[in-house]
Amino acid sequence: MGLIDLGKESDPILTRLVDEDKVIWYKKRNLRLLYLLLYPTCMGIEITSGFDSQLINGVQFLPPWLKYFGHPAIDVKGKDTWMVDAPLLGMVASAYSLGAILMVPVVPWAAQAFGRRWSIFLGSALQCVGAIIQGFSTHVAMYIIARMILGAGIIFCIVSGSAMLGELSYPKERPMMTSMFNASYFVGSLIASGIVVRTSTILNDWSWRIPSLLQCCPSLLQMGLVFFLPESPRYLISKDRRDEAFDILVHYHAEGDRDSLFVKAEMSQIETTIALELEAAKLSWWDMVRSPGMRRRTFIASAMGLYTQWSGNTLISFYLAKILELIGYTDVHTKTMINLGNTAWSFINGTAIALIAPRFKRRTMFLTGACGMLAVYVGWTVAQQRALVAIENKSQNKGAGIAVLFFIYMYSVWYNIGNNALTYTYLIELFPYAERSRGISIEQFFGRGAAFFTNFVNPIGIDGAGWKYLIMYIALILCEIATIYFFYPETQGRTLEELAFLFEDQAIADKATTAVEKTIHFGSPDDRRVGEPGIEVEHISEAVPAEKSEK
Repeated sequence: MGLIDLGKESDPILTRLVDEDKVIWYKKRNLRLLYLLLYPTCMGIEITSGFDSQLINGVQFLPPWLKYFGHPAIDVKGKDTWMVDAPLLGMVASAYSLGAILMVPVVPWAAQAFGRRWSIFLGSALQCVGAIIQGFSTHVAMYIIARMILGAGIIFCIVSGSAMLGELSYPKERPMMTSMFNASYFVGSLIASGIVVRTSTILNDWSWRIPSLLQCCPSLLQMGLVFFLPESPRYLISKDRRDEAFDILVHYHAEGDRDSLFVKAEMSQIETTIALELEAAKLSWWDMVRSPGMRRRTFIASAMGLYTQWSGNTLISFYLAKILELIGYTDVHTKTMINLGNTAWSFINGTAIALIAPRFKRRTMFLTGACGMLAVYVGWTVAQQRALVAIENKSQNKGAGIAVLFFIYMYSVWYNIGNNALTYTYLIELFPYAERSRGISIEQFFGRGAAFFTNFVNPIGIDGAGWKYLIMYIALILCEIATIYFFYPETQGRTLEELAFLFEDQAIADKATTAVEKTIHFGSPDDRRVGEPGIEVEHISEAVPAEKSEK
């Protein structure tokens, strides 16, 4: 437990009702269909991000790409090769983040003005345009602009897609669905790695143009399927379209049962909570710092954005080729296979962890992951130093080189526990509906800003400081551990509305709780809006067993 007040939740009435539902999701026809649609349209959004990071990582293995954008050079073994200068390489990698940063002010407005689905469609269309321009680039400026367009599109998709997952999913599966959102990153990175391995045998510019053009495929899939999804019920309620919202909740959360006590209570809780939020919110960026509670959320979202990119992951995701060359791996096929192996391993452990991590307390998982990353980086730094000393002495320390590979492979396990599996799960739980898009956008702003900085600086730092550059990440991970310990609240095991007033006055949270209690006791507060009268019970304990009602 940290040394500051970590917040509180409202009384978990709806969570206790969810716990009483013992029917597994795949035995519910409508919910099963919803999840099948959510995977390619929302959960699969990060496939594009994973594809992009491995694309830029992979093309650095390809001589035609290095020749097209670089100049002749000599590798560590004294052989002729081609090389892209560190500042230009950094700019190519970071342009994606720069495009996302420029769109941050617009994204929350678009998500609230046009809805989650149109925002995803717009972002996917931008990514298709960027992929085509990137694939047909004739000079480096065109290539960089294409990457900025790709970055501009991805942030629309991430903000609205992650919110849609949280707002459409049944509360029991919501943590798992949002956790799998980031895990789909590895699907894209694995596909890109495999494509680059195959195109590396092409000895002309199509070796890098083909992967670039194929980057638009996930976005085309999202554009084709997104309007088969229902709109977010919370968005519809915020636009006074209550009947539509209720129909969606009945169809997917109650399998068409309009008498469902759970859906009536859920509808009442969402309506009351959003009304209370909108009452206090001005729906502007100033809301993010207007109250002490929102300032806390904004600080945590900012920190999460920084640490998702400043924990050392960008070094592996974008510059593995450079790291491998430093420890003596110069053969193109060997480097692409090492990269493919690491990506496949990341996909396996990332997916498994995404299914497991949401079952545990959020703070525990974040701290576990950060401590593991710290141990890996300490070991990696020592091994890298020994490998470089050997190369400087015109020899090779194979043991140190293998140790570096071991730590690189182990890193993804610890990173995935917190920063990958729980980032969007935690953000969606942390922010109330009215500020959710802005909250995720703030995380994206700081995350993309951190990525822009590290992607630009990493190649320069590796060239200039060698193994000592890794010490910077050790210091940053130590800061991350301290931030998690002192500032991250626990959010596990509650609905979004029960967490909406985590840092606010308890009296505000009690209003939402009272509305749900009235619905359970006496039926819907407004049957014309949210359905037929509910089941009347004398006491709340009759709807929720006493042993389940303990906080």
